[in-house]
Amino acid sequence: MDFRHELVLPNEDLPFRLFVFEGQNGNYKVTKHWHRSIEIFLVLDGWIDFYINAQSRRLGPGQFVLVNSNEVHSVDCPKPNFTLVLQIPRGLFESYLPDADHLLFCRSCRSDERLVQLIQQMQETYTHRTDGYLFRILRDFYELMYLLVTDYRILEVDEERKQQHKNLDRLSKITSYMQVNYREKLSLEGVAHIFGYSPAYLSKMFQKYAGINYKAYLLELRTEAGYRLLMNTELPSGQIALECGFPDSRSFAASFRRRYGLTPAEYRKMFGDSILQVDKKVL
Repeated sequence: MDFRHELVLPNEDLPFRLFVFEGQNGNYKVTKHWHRSIEIFLVLDGWIDFYINAQSRRLGPGQFVLVNSNEVHSVDCPKPNFTLVLQIPRGLFESYLPDADHLLFCRSCRSDERLVQLIQQMQETYTHRTDGYLFRILRDFYELMYLLVTDYRILEVDEERKQQHKNLDRLSKITSYMQVNYREKLSLEGVAHIFGYSPAYLSKMFQKYAGINYKAYLLELRTEAGYRLLMNTELPSGQIALECGFPDSRSFAASFRRRYGLTPAEYRKMFGDSILQVDKKVL
């Protein structure tokens, strides 16, 4: 297995994050990961394959999937698509719901049409940004949150789910630190010392709760960072490798090819002119 934790940051002017999924040109995979935010993937054109735990589903135009906090998921986009992603920090729910520690939502219900409409309205409002746009987008956002807690929320959460959530929450503190500092050496021993664990215990935490060893997780972080630099800068592959914590360009190329099926140079040549810039992917 190949899990990683994803740090979710809100848009600067909003309490949530709304963006165009960067796999829109196809030949793109997001490996298994989890985060504390609630996440909605809404496909508007094309299709994507979405995996949550042991379940898989293909999403086509007008379809969405809701991902709960600390729920392991991955995405496969072999073909072009246009998908919106809405990520809501769990803390927003905790501010209004005193028992939100184990907040859980179902994936579908009778209000699907309205939820899709709200996300599309938020996209259009944020894209045009006319006078007073923040009032309109926040109006739609809080209506969406209301729908989630009234029509989608599961009130009875079993103990197994609560325990899984607790374990991944603990590990999230460590992986969030690694996401910020992946350029550094980040030895298992050093990170274990920072968080007050023995190296052996930290290694077992990764394997037991995330299903991946520490080194493999760190490699995934660096490869993803390399992808972003490759597609959004003109830096040569060797410099990208060093920027992302790889010892050399060969190790970066090998890791990149395992994940994307092409060398960095091949991928840049094929998709570089059409991929959205990182600083433009937010709506």
